[in-house]
Amino acid sequence: MIEELHDLPSGVVGFEVSGKLEAADYRDVVLPALERAAAGGEIRFLIVMPDFGGMSGGAIWQDLKIGVKDFRLWKRIAVVTDLEWVTHLTGLFGWMTPGDTKTFRLDQRDEAIDWVAG
Repeated sequence: MIEELHDLPSGVVGFEVSGKLEAADYRDVVLPALERAAAGGEIRFLIVMPDFGGMSGGAIWQDLKIGVKDFRLWKRIAVVTDLEWVTHLTGLFGWMTPGDTKTFRLDQRDEAIDWVAG
């Protein structure tokens, strides 16, 4: 499940993930928020992951399509998690994502918001 965060600075779109992500999560929550951000001229993306139960095949496909769409509009992606494997994979594959990517611990959420908004 994914929920949009609404307590963020202007120009930042953010989400909190819990459990397993499904294609409907992208269609119903992520895509509309990203379309609003893209209409503003750039995408600054925050994702908070206290836990993560994986992704369905449809969710993986939606995730791949999101990264390609509006490629040049992606400015910064902040990943906030204490899951070491997520931090490690973000470090390994962050160069493949559009824009700058940085990971933060859960107790650094405010710092992540400041960075992604900057």
